[in-house]
Amino acid sequence: MVVAAGGDGTINDVVNGLAGSNVALGILPIGTMNVFASELGLPSDLDEAWEIIEAGHTRTIDMAQANEQYFVQLAGIGFDAQVVEATSWDWKKNFGPLSYLVAAAQIAAQKPPLIAVESGGSTQEGSFVLIGNGRYYGAPIKVFKEAKLDDGLLDVLILKNLSYLDIARYLTGIFTGMHTAFEDIEYFQTDEVRVHSLQDVPVEVDGELFGKLPVTFRIAPHRLRVVVDYS
Repeated sequence: MVVAAGGDGTINDVVNGLAGSNVALGILPIGTMNVFASELGLPSDLDEAWEIIEAGHTRTIDMAQANEQYFVQLAGIGFDAQVVEATSWDWKKNFGPLSYLVAAAQIAAQKPPLIAVESGGSTQEGSFVLIGNGRYYGAPIKVFKEAKLDDGLLDVLILKNLSYLDIARYLTGIFTGMHTAFEDIEYFQTDEVRVHSLQDVPVEVDGELFGKLPVTFRIAPHRLRVVVDYS
């Protein structure tokens, strides 16, 4: 077993060394964002988290890939990757999750890119694309409503508009669980999707900047053993 003490970015670094091996991943969630720990139902209390690690119960889950790099929870193309790109380490250290909100307000004032999403022989376009392996994004809120960590599928969410009013409407829909019914949101599941743009569009995976489009995302079934709470 290897124990990762940190947030989603730390876990991403660790799992890229563990993927495909028989070594289990334990988690002490002490990062700026701990979405993957929440997805697994792990407590934020470190004593309780350590008791779960000591118990050593595991399950095997899928991992996602952005080109050749693995990620465990989610990827964002466009808006949130721009926010990650604009948020310095000092800001994250001093202000925590609030630092992302400040950067998000600045990015939302800019014109969004046009992003193309190809899967299953069809192409759709949007301003902001999210790709999930689990249900949660940013907090224990079900953005990817049908997602499971071991179903062999990626969940893809395409948001077609990105004004301040659109963002507010999308957030309301997400909190009420109604967002996938919006006409300007596309939601589907697939095992592979290619995302590209004629513009310079950044990509984040597990909350850390990955690079630029184009990127092919695919699922890697049953790739990682993780320590979970079976109490």
